[in-house]
This record gives sequence, C-alpha cells and structure tokens, in this order.
Amino acid sequence: MKIDVIQAVDVIEVMENYLQRKRPPENLRAQLDLMYRIEEQSIIIFEIRPRWDNPTVFIESRVAKTTFIKSKNHWKIFWMRADLKWHSYKPNPTVKEIKDFVRIVDEDKYGCFWG
Repeated sequence: MKIDVIQAVDVIEVMENYLQRKRPPENLRAQLDLMYRIEEQSIIIFEIRPRWDNPTVFIESRVAKTTFIKSKNHWKIFWMRADLKWHSYKPNPTVKEIKDFVRIVDEDKYGCFWG
C-alpha cells in the first residue's frame, strides 16, 4: 500500500529540507551526491557516485530506509548492513513522524548509517 497524498506532501517537504542541508556542494555532486526515493510506503536515502573503474556508470549505496506501518501509525527504521540486507535499527526501531527518522539518521549515534 502506498502512502497517501497528504502524507506524501509531508514526506517530500521533510526530505527536501534534509537534502538541502546534507547534500555536498554543487561542484562535488558529480563525484558524490545524496538523494532519496519513495517506494510504496517506504522512503530510502542513498548516495550516488561514479563507479571506481568506469566513471560513466553511477552506483547507488543505500544508507537508510523507513517504512510506514499504517495499522500502528508509525515508521519503522532500517539500516543497510555489510550483508546488503536491511536490518531494524535496534536503538530506535520506530518513530511516530518522518522528521524523527531524519533526525536519527542525521545524528547517527552508532555509526550505522554513515559509518
């Protein structure tokens, strides 16, 4: 199930403000950039960079994911481990608002999202 239109507006506003603060300067964005996408009821934050052996090919490195659980009215937080699978973020597995997800990813107290 996709997130509803009103919720999507809130998500877009929060995520765009986050990217505005966190993206690298424009002159570096060809080497490293930060983006997000909405997939059904999830939001995924990822980095984009050129492949080391072929700079014309860009790769995405997933950083963080949150999924809205409508029945419980909260967002579940996940991080990408070295096994390339999403794992629940145990220190704060859920939040009520998307802005709290962004705050947790930004703080990254345990080095799960940004290393």
